[in-house]
Amino acid sequence: MRFLLTSILLALLPLRAADPAPLRLGIIGLDTSHVIAFTKTFNDPAAPNHVPGGKVVAAFKGGSPDIESSASRVDGYTKELVEKYGVKIYATIAELSANVDAILIESVDGRPHLEQFRQTLAAKKPVFIDKPLAGSLKDAVEIVRLAREHKIPLFSSSSLRYPPETFASKFAKIGDITSVYSIGPAEFEPHHPDFFWYGIHCVEALYTVLGPGCVSVQRTRAENTDIITGVWSDGRVGIAQGNRKTFKGYGVTAVGTKGVATAGEKQNYYGLTAEIMKFLQTRISPVAPETTLELIAFMEAADESKRRGGAPVTLAEVLKKAGAK
Repeated sequence: MRFLLTSILLALLPLRAADPAPLRLGIIGLDTSHVIAFTKTFNDPAAPNHVPGGKVVAAFKGGSPDIESSASRVDGYTKELVEKYGVKIYATIAELSANVDAILIESVDGRPHLEQFRQTLAAKKPVFIDKPLAGSLKDAVEIVRLAREHKIPLFSSSSLRYPPETFASKFAKIGDITSVYSIGPAEFEPHHPDFFWYGIHCVEALYTVLGPGCVSVQRTRAENTDIITGVWSDGRVGIAQGNRKTFKGYGVTAVGTKGVATAGEKQNYYGLTAEIMKFLQTRISPVAPETTLELIAFMEAADESKRRGGAPVTLAEVLKKAGAK
C-alpha cells in the first residue's frame, strides 16, 4: 500500500521541464583567434569558464587576402575547428544561416561585415558582430539600419567591456564620475580608420564607463601615442589613449566627486562570451546598437580631427556625412 501511495504522489508531482537544447551556433570568418577561444568556451564543458547554452556547429571560412594576419590564419583555424570540435564548413553564408539558430560574425577585417551581415538577413537569426562593427562609419550606419528594418537582434562589443572585475564594482565608491582616462594598444592597419583596428578596445572601455552622449572630440597625434579627448553633453570628459611602441596593457582611471580609481587592467573572454550567450538566448542586446554606432562615430570624428590638424569635430557632423538619420 505504501508503495502504491508513493507512486501516486510521484505521478501527481509536476514534471520538471527539460533543459532547452543547446543553440546551434554558426561562425562567419575563421581568421581570428576568437573563433578558437569562443568555440572552446562554448563547446567544451571542461574548459575554464565554460559557458553553457550553445555549441558552435557550423562555420564559413571567409578571410581577407590583403591582410596578412587574416589570410595566414584561416586554414589553421579551419582545421582545428573541424578536427577538434567537429564543426561543419559551409560554402556560403546563406547555407550556414539556414542551418543554425544564431550567428557570430568573427571576421577580423571589419570591411566585409556589412555584406556578411546582409547575407544573414533572410534567416532572421540573432547576430553578434565582433569588433569592429564595420570597416567604416558609413557601413556601421547601414548595418544598424538593416538590423532595425529587418528586426534582427544585433549585438557588437569588444571584450574590454566585460573585465573580470567590473567597472561598476571598482568605481562604486568614487561618487559621480566626472572624467575617465582609458589606455590600450592601438596598432594601426592601413585598410581601416586608425582606431578601428585595435584602438577600439580602449574606446569600448571608455564608453562602458561613460555611456553614450559624446558631443565632440579632438585628436592629438605623436609617434608612439594617439590621444582622443571627448566632451560629453553633460560636461564629462573622456580620454582614449592608444599606445604603440610603448606599454601595451589596458586600464581605465575614473575621477569622481569622492575619489579616483583604476580598473580593467586584467582581461579575459569570459565576460563577453557569457553576454553573447545570454544575448543569443534572449535576443536582447546588452548594448544598444545606437551606442555602438556612437563609439564608431567617436573614432571616425577623431580621424577627421587628425585630418584637420587637431581641430574639434562633432559626432553629429560625421554621422550625418555617413548617412545616419
